[in-house]
Amino acid sequence: MSRARVLVLNAALGPLDYRVPHGMTVEPGSIVVAPLGPRQLLGVVWEPERMPSDAEVGDNRLRPLLGVADAPPLGAALRRLVEWTAAYYLASPASVVRMAVASTSALEGARTATEYRATGVVPERLTPQRAQALERIGERQGLIRELAAVAGVSDAVIRGLCKAGAIEPVEVDIDSPFPLPDPAHGAPDLSPDQQAAAGTLVEAVAARRFEPTLLNGVTGSGKTEVYFEAVAQAIRNGRQTLVLLPEIALTEPFLKRFHDRFGCEPVAWHSGLRSTQRRRAWRAIATGEALVTVGARSALFLPYANLGLIVVDEAHETSFKQEDGVHYHARDVAVMRGKFEGCPVILASATPAIETRQQVELGRYAELKLPGRYGAAEMPAIEAIDLIHEPPERGRWLSPRLVAAMEATLAKGEQSLLFLNRRGYAPLTLCRTCGHRFQCPNCTAWMVEHRLTRRLACHHCGHIEPVPRVCPECQGEDTLVACGPGVERIADEVAALFPAATTAVVTSDTIWSPAKAAEFVGRMEAGDIDIVVGTQLVTKGYHFPNLTLVGVVDADLGLEGGDLRAAERTFQQIRQVSGRAGRGSKPGHVFIQTHSPKAQVMQALITGDADAFYEAETEARRDAGAPPFGRYAAIIVSSEDRATAHETAVAIGRAAPRVDGMAVYGPAPAPLAMLRGRHRYRLLVHARRALDVQDVIRDWLGALQWPPKVRVTVDIDPYNFL
Repeated sequence: MSRARVLVLNAALGPLDYRVPHGMTVEPGSIVVAPLGPRQLLGVVWEPERMPSDAEVGDNRLRPLLGVADAPPLGAALRRLVEWTAAYYLASPASVVRMAVASTSALEGARTATEYRATGVVPERLTPQRAQALERIGERQGLIRELAAVAGVSDAVIRGLCKAGAIEPVEVDIDSPFPLPDPAHGAPDLSPDQQAAAGTLVEAVAARRFEPTLLNGVTGSGKTEVYFEAVAQAIRNGRQTLVLLPEIALTEPFLKRFHDRFGCEPVAWHSGLRSTQRRRAWRAIATGEALVTVGARSALFLPYANLGLIVVDEAHETSFKQEDGVHYHARDVAVMRGKFEGCPVILASATPAIETRQQVELGRYAELKLPGRYGAAEMPAIEAIDLIHEPPERGRWLSPRLVAAMEATLAKGEQSLLFLNRRGYAPLTLCRTCGHRFQCPNCTAWMVEHRLTRRLACHHCGHIEPVPRVCPECQGEDTLVACGPGVERIADEVAALFPAATTAVVTSDTIWSPAKAAEFVGRMEAGDIDIVVGTQLVTKGYHFPNLTLVGVVDADLGLEGGDLRAAERTFQQIRQVSGRAGRGSKPGHVFIQTHSPKAQVMQALITGDADAFYEAETEARRDAGAPPFGRYAAIIVSSEDRATAHETAVAIGRAAPRVDGMAVYGPAPAPLAMLRGRHRYRLLVHARRALDVQDVIRDWLGALQWPPKVRVTVDIDPYNFL
């Protein structure tokens, strides 16, 4: 190639042409360094016919490329995925490809680091600390600070041993290979239902064909063990597997289960990794050395060399929808990557989304069912507590029947879980004298009191401030009152009711890393925790055989707000958290506190008739032309100046094209009318399923101009209507 079309990693720019210097070899997918004015940018070489340029430039005017990264080119399947994602979600290709080139240090080629190890030499001056260090270090090798931590001495002691010749430096490759999982290690004893499902999945992996499959199993049915058999087949074939998880907190329990099955941990990819860990993982994935990767949604765009299987665990989870940057849904993009790679895709869930169920109904996805729990475990008994007829005591949030069940559970030495999907102590703080309410200065949202940290916090923009001693409006002292419960308030009530019990609060405020999740799991398995009070973070992925009681504190909470998926999401969350009870040999019991026990979603949970609930929800969507039978797209206009945002939104609304089968609603102030200091207006596009709404919106917005400080975002298939 004498010239190359390069997609530089700058979302504001389109593809640019460069001259390939003599002696430099590039191909489509090569990661290159390209000049742009005085700057140097990373970019990816693309096929010119697939990435048209705005203006053709003669060869004599092209600037030369500066270098090629020491990394494998991005494969054709990944490049096609980038193109599809950018086109479907109306994003710039550069912003999508940036997710594939997610570790710039990984492009620098082989790198080494200096580690240290004992030489066997005993120094002449052997102090007690030096003797202790040499004894504890033994044959270990690592950085000075790591050896000092192992030895229980200061860094200076280790450096002194280096000078004395008792410890020597060693150059090591920081990209040391990951251990290879063994498909024969820890093979499970599967039930007949599990064996049949596993056999079907193994056959699809062995055949190396694209086949999306819904693995639909009740909580505790052993879905993980079943798809692990498909992972084992991919390993035997020498092909790579990607397992997507919805929460970083689920990574650690998964790693433990994977280790038990395959004898080592998989390669992890999530936001909690250090830069050196990301570099090592990226290079191992790109070279094909990493046979199994487990990660958050961003792992979907990594440059796998030889992908043979994709698993989306808890595939119904709305957290797979990216709300910033490129607004993609990892479940749907995973299916498309499987199509481009020619490999099976497994969507594992106990409560599949209606969109997924409809794909099964149309015959586009296969379905495998696991209707019962594994072994002796039975599904828990579920009861509703009508809060109108069985209200809690004044000033409390737990009804007498739930409190009595918790007492009985504690007496048996078993564990309980209380679920409330609301972080903090209280969602609203106000002054009882003047009625002043504490609102975020950057958002139209109430400040949430967090008593553990003694702060008021906005859960939308992150603004925090101390809880004031007096009301800022009327200057009254001791007039501030917390309204409504959060998990911290429920934990206080539990502590007052059961002072001898050990209680743990589990939210994203307390479990913010895999290490914290591992600590929580260890304490639960050791029996150090009697009662867990948690948010949706504890609704999935955890397996605690001694947890037999689940109490849903406010089952009606998720039904507020009029969201399209409110009933479905409530059903999924409560069904998932109910599944934490009775996963071992001990029977489980679930109490659902609600003001509407006769509501359809509550009746479905109590009776366990999921099919009837989904059938009714599906028909309601069909009648409304809502997804998956119609299409939505949101257009969000924001600016720091409210008038400018409003004028732009009105102009976009007036320019809306008249298209058969498409309606445009709005603009209207967003429910969250100000977010992070920006005023927001929304338009909603509702179209029939067959309409190519992306082309319509692309032409519509492409013909308009708006002030530079106005931001216009398009969200295809929105999940968040705030």
